[in-house]
Amino acid sequence: MPPMTPLAEATDQAEFGGKAMALGVAVRAGLPVPAGFALSVDAVEAVVREEPDVLAALRAACADGGARAVRSSAVGEDSGTASFAGAHCTVLGVCRPEAVVAAVRRVHASGATAGARAYRSRLGLGPCRMGVVVQDLVTADTAGVLFTRNPVTGAAERVIEASWGLGEAVVAGLVVPDRYRLDPRGRVLERTGGEKDVALRAGPAGTEEVAVAGPAVSAPCLDDAQLAVLHALAEACDAAYGTTEHDIEFAFSGGTVFLLQRRPITGG
Repeated sequence: MPPMTPLAEATDQAEFGGKAMALGVAVRAGLPVPAGFALSVDAVEAVVREEPDVLAALRAACADGGARAVRSSAVGEDSGTASFAGAHCTVLGVCRPEAVVAAVRRVHASGATAGARAYRSRLGLGPCRMGVVVQDLVTADTAGVLFTRNPVTGAAERVIEASWGLGEAVVAGLVVPDRYRLDPRGRVLERTGGEKDVALRAGPAGTEEVAVAGPAVSAPCLDDAQLAVLHALAEACDAAYGTTEHDIEFAFSGGTVFLLQRRPITGG
């Protein structure tokens, strides 16, 4: 098997990890997933060992210099019992082929950090086996997370948190995001404005924090049409994954929604 595997062919969780496998399901279902590929656990280990053939293939796959997102896809990650949210590294805005190689190594190393090891130990998991997903970076106007069940109360409703720019601003807690609650039919139950005074944008050297000023700080970053699109995306995930329980990361760019990753809802 070549070092880079199209996401649609990433079918084995034990070989490619949870994130790649979930994205593969989405691609095969026709959901709007950014273009990219998966590196299997073995391929990542080959990059770390600096095997020339694998390094050459990875560099060639990224030779166009386009901005990319390099994400962890460890075996067991994004599962029903272990999300690993925040435990492993994500590197955004990587452009040069050599920088992609370095990002893969950085993601691999994040599986051995004290926090990641403690998380695995708490769940009784063995040593980390790290796959990696490399995708085109979505230059997001707005991005965030969508839960199809309230993660706090357990209520059957959609909870959406979003902000300007890349969704890492929401995930990393850099802003107080806008918050929306929808019923299972997509009707808006509640809108709560946030304080979105920073946006993460792709820059020439990766991502950078850009100040948000004026009315945009408190202005809603999602309108009714976008909320309807997210409701439809959740329903499409119901059909693709055979469940109604989803933790989705999304981004809007130029009016188009993208599914960045999907995992089951879990408390861990």
